[in-house]
Amino acid sequence: MRGSSPTVRKRRLVSELRRLREAAELTIEEVGERLECSASKISRIETGRVGVSPRDVRDMLAAYGADSATLDELVQLAREARRKAWWDEFGDIVPGRYVGYEADADSIRTYQGLMIPGLLQCEAYTRSLISQVLPDASAAEIDRRVRLRKARQALLNEDDPLRLHVVVDEAALRRLVGGTGVMRAQMARLLQVGAMPNVTVQVVPFSAGGYAAMDGPFVILSFPERLDPDVVYIESTRSGVYLEQPGDVSWYAEVFERLVRTALTPAGSASLITEVARTLA
Repeated sequence: MRGSSPTVRKRRLVSELRRLREAAELTIEEVGERLECSASKISRIETGRVGVSPRDVRDMLAAYGADSATLDELVQLAREARRKAWWDEFGDIVPGRYVGYEADADSIRTYQGLMIPGLLQCEAYTRSLISQVLPDASAAEIDRRVRLRKARQALLNEDDPLRLHVVVDEAALRRLVGGTGVMRAQMARLLQVGAMPNVTVQVVPFSAGGYAAMDGPFVILSFPERLDPDVVYIESTRSGVYLEQPGDVSWYAEVFERLVRTALTPAGSASLITEVARTLA
């Protein structure tokens, strides 16, 4: 259910703890002294690098002079943030923080230049891509990554489905990942999913020339609760960067709007995808 992800609960919790500390006009060092713990522990809690127990929350809020209603609310958040999630079993192969954000988002805007975004990939494309990007991956690991990808894609088919707006470069359509057979299946998948009412697929054609965001892919995740502001995720091969400052998020939102204006319309994009599929026959 949207809003129930322990990952997003933790994000909201640490944000509120930081806000209340600042409202109490206390430094991290002063809080550490009051609670007889290191300032680094408070810092790690506020940045989400470590978990926070309900007892920690009670002690911190007592130091901040928070009222009982706030105390009850944040202690409950702390309990919910410690719950296990279905993606925890894949923690060794994927950043759980991102999957948690994705699971709780009500809309996602994303740009990819070189490959089809994961939520739109067919299984054969996913398998081929993983085996090429991770040549040392065992068959069992590839199977696990495929299962995870399918579980994530289920968000598009829920009763209250994720709204997804994707912009891809034409290069992602024409790059033969896994060969022509795989790419035919992938084009069919794009057309099928792109026809769903909650999904928008746009392609930036080669004819557009240079355009915004050519320097790298990004994802903008938006959440249903006002207390959970948008976050931008920038992925790399071994890690990812999360941008949460309003100025950064606004900049990427503007870039995405420029991409939308540069790309073909959804109907024009479907026509291009169909044309590419014909060349693979």
